[in-house]
Order: sequence, then structure tokens, then C-alpha cells
Amino acid sequence: MIPLAYFFEKGYAGSADKKMLRGQAVLLCINEEERKMNSGTMIILAAFIIYLAMMLAVGAVYMRRTSSSEDYFLGGRQLGGWVAALSAQASDMSGWLLMGLPGTVYALGTGQSWIAIGLFLGTVFNWLCISGRLRRYTIRANNALTFPAYLENRFHDKKRVLLAASSVVVVIFFLVYTASALAAGGKLFSSVFGLDYTVSLTIGAAVILAYTFMGGFMAVCVTDFIQGSLMLVALLVVPLIAYFAVGGSDTLMENIVQSGVEGGAGAYLSLVRNGDRNYTAVEIVSQLAWGLGYCGMPHILTRFMAVRDEKELKKSRVIGIVWVAISLGMACVIGVIGRGYLYPVVLGTEGTASAENVFIELITKLFTEQYRLPFIAGIFLCGILAAIMSTADSQLLVTASSVAQDLYKGIVNPKADEKKVLTLSRVTVIVVAVLAYVIALDPDSSIMGLVSNAWAGLGSAFGPTVLMSLYWRKTNLAGAAAGIISGGLTVIIWDYLPIIGGQTPGTATGLYSLAVGFAVSLVVIVIVSLCTEGPDSEMLREFDDVASGKVCG
Repeated sequence: MIPLAYFFEKGYAGSADKKMLRGQAVLLCINEEERKMNSGTMIILAAFIIYLAMMLAVGAVYMRRTSSSEDYFLGGRQLGGWVAALSAQASDMSGWLLMGLPGTVYALGTGQSWIAIGLFLGTVFNWLCISGRLRRYTIRANNALTFPAYLENRFHDKKRVLLAASSVVVVIFFLVYTASALAAGGKLFSSVFGLDYTVSLTIGAAVILAYTFMGGFMAVCVTDFIQGSLMLVALLVVPLIAYFAVGGSDTLMENIVQSGVEGGAGAYLSLVRNGDRNYTAVEIVSQLAWGLGYCGMPHILTRFMAVRDEKELKKSRVIGIVWVAISLGMACVIGVIGRGYLYPVVLGTEGTASAENVFIELITKLFTEQYRLPFIAGIFLCGILAAIMSTADSQLLVTASSVAQDLYKGIVNPKADEKKVLTLSRVTVIVVAVLAYVIALDPDSSIMGLVSNAWAGLGSAFGPTVLMSLYWRKTNLAGAAAGIISGGLTVIIWDYLPIIGGQTPGTATGLYSLAVGFAVSLVVIVIVSLCTEGPDSEMLREFDDVASGKVCG
């Protein structure tokens, strides 16, 4: 572009011409900026396309290797330590890790980190106390391929009550959980590319559906490994670069205060503050209670079942715990740094993006506006997409296994051959994805709210039953069934029925339904098990074999 001063110096422009030329120059500058923005968007889009193509290629490769339902649901129990660890944790965290958690910290301060603390403690407990014993028990209990099948075999459930009840719970709550992941994907594409939310939602759902449909468990685990690695890099690199770009801690704190946080920087960074007030004991207990959910998450528990051997499982424990500690910590840091770096823009106010988009906005401003590295921005934005996809694919697969393997082959048609079960599994993946897509169509749906409801339902229904099945010898079939039903119903009543002055119990008390549902289920299991006929001798022998470590494989 020729500088405007050139025309003035050469005498080519009179006063009227000068005004016209100035206007043209401004338009040229605006057009140049739009061209750069469009170019940057296209480069980001190229990064997304490359990434999505890689995921689909993995699905295609493993589709050729999948010949049985055991391959499709558990990968033949051939997961290595690294793949098992990153797959378990990536499938756990979802878009909540890179959108929900940073968003709530951004809006209300580091006091929201109590959820992260609870999840970290739950992760440690799950790896140390659940993973090894559950893997051994699934082998000892007639080589169970799915989580509901484990419960059936563990309690010698010949009437298949547990199989039916647990499968129904999985389908109901995983529909909501999958919807939360699809909604996160829709918001990501909409924010980055300016697409209509529905179009964005459709694109994300189609890709997740494609590779889950094709490759099954191993495709999901391998893609989760890639996605877990990418998430970790994004979580580590982006906030560190933003911290130095904003000018260090002094400028960061000054911007945070100027952004209008309640009570100043001290209150914003305090663990005992919840926005404009102090935390109550009920609120802290509620957030820590998120950790209880790990004991009952089928998509995580199936990873434990699929690990190759005990040696690989020990490796997975260390990798998984370290990954979660870093990821949860840095997700909270993103919320704080995003508050300072993005100022004077304050997300969540009128005309701005939602606070849940803080990581997206941070990456976009940092790498497309400040450093002009749109392809790098695209790679890190793929980290958010990775978090979304790694959870949605696992949820689709677990739901498919519950319908095809547990309900259809287990109850409806026990003589169904492998090919028929495999076909039904893939059909179920499509149906569940479509239903979750319908739930996620509301662009105002909260990722945090959807995840919270699903997490509470699954954790309350299955967590106490899993824990007692592994550690209490006297747990029987009646107790397990009562625990699943009471835990799931408690969450539904607590969150959805306005029975206290027109409010739900959850709203009236402020106590998270998972804490209540878990406690109710645990008490019911003990009472019912003690009041009904105890386990038979074979069930007790299986328990003792697992407890003593005699089972191998």
C-alpha cells in the first residue's frame, strides 16, 4: 500500500483530494486487517482439519482390526500404561477442564478451585484403591467385558436385575454427559469461526461419531492418548506465555483489580471466598464431593479393566495422577491469568463471550492478535477440541456397550452372534449421538451444569456399589441393586423435584446432590445386605481370591 504522505509531498492532492485519500487509506487499512483476520481464520481452520483428519484415520485403522465385541468394548485387554493413563484421564475431564473450570475461576476467583481439589483427591483414590482390585475382579468374575456385566458376575445375578438397572442408569445419565461435550464443541466452533451454534454443534458431533463408530475401544483410547497429550501441552504453554506477555505479576494483579472483581485481588485469589462473600462449609463440602464421583464412572472404570497387566497398571497410576495434578492446577491458573490478560474486555458481560470461553479468547488474542501465529493458535484450540472429543467418544462407547452387550445380548437375545452385537453397537452409537445432539441444541445450556448433573447421577448410582463390591465381603445382590436405584433416584429428587417451598432440595440447601446420593446409597447397601440373605460360598471365595491377590492376567 502506498503511504498517504507520498501524494501530499508530490503535490498530487488538493484539500478535497486529501480528505478522499485519507478515507481511502483508512478503508485500505481496515481491509488489510480484515484480510489478515480472514487469513488467520483460514490457517486455524487448516489446523483443525489436519487434526480431525488424524482422528478419523485412527478410527479407520482400528475398524479393520475390530472383529469381535471384546475388541470393540475392551480392546482385547491390551492397553499399555501410557495409553491407559492418558485415555482414562482425558476421557474423564472433557471440555469442562478447559472451559467450565477456567470459566468459573475467571468469574468468581480461585475459591472455585475446591472442585479441582476434590477431583484430584478422587483421582488418587481411584487409581490407588479401585483400579487394581477392579481389574482383578473383572477377570475373576467370568472375564466381564463391560461395567454392568462386572456387577452381574460379581453378585451372581442370574435374574439380571443389576444388568438391566445399571444399563438404564448408564443410558440416562450418559445422554446428558455426552450432550455437555457436544455443547462444548458447538461453543468452540461458534466462538472461533463465527459459525452458527447449530452448524458448529453438527460439525463437532459428526466427527466424534465417525471415529467412535468405526474403531471402537482401541480407536477411542489411542485418540484419547493423542488428545490427552495435546491438552497437557496447551495447559502448560498457553498460560505461561500469557503471563509473560501481560508483563508479570504486578501488571496482572493490577488488571485483575481494574476488571472489577469483588473485594479486590486478595479476595479474588482467596480459597475461602466465593465471589463477593466467604464460602460456607456446605459449599466447600459440595465442591470436594465431586471427587466421590470417580468411583462410579463407567468410562473411567473400563480403562482399568482393559489394562494389559499389573506392571502396566502401576505405571498408569503414576502417569494418571501426575497428569491430573498438572492439568487441574493449570486450568485454574488459566482462569486467573485470563482475567488479567484479556482486560479491558470482561467476559460474561453484555456483548461479550461467556466466561466459559476464557481459554478460547486467551489463545485467540495471544496467538492471532499479539504474536501473529494463527497455526499455533489452531493447534492449541485443538487442545480444547481434544478435551471435548476424548470424553464424548468414551461416553458414546460405554452407552453402546450397555445397550448392545448388556441389554440386547444379556437380556433380549442371549444367543446373538458377535457380528450382530457389533452392528447393534455401532447403530447405538449413532442413536445416542443424535439424542445427545438434540439435548445440546440449546446454545444457552451450561457446560458446568450439564456435567454436574450427569456426574452426580453416575457417581451416586455406581460409586458406593463399586466400592462395597470390592471391599466389603458381605455385600450381596439385593444390597447392590438397592444401592444403584437409591443413589440414582436421590440425585433426580434432589436436583429436579421442587418439594421444599417450591424449590428443589439442592437449591434450598446448596448441597451438591452427589454428596447426598453417595451417602444414601452407601447406607442402603449396608442395611439391605445385612437384612437379606448373605453371599453364597462361591461369591465369598471369589472375593477372597481377589483380596489376596491370587488372580492374575
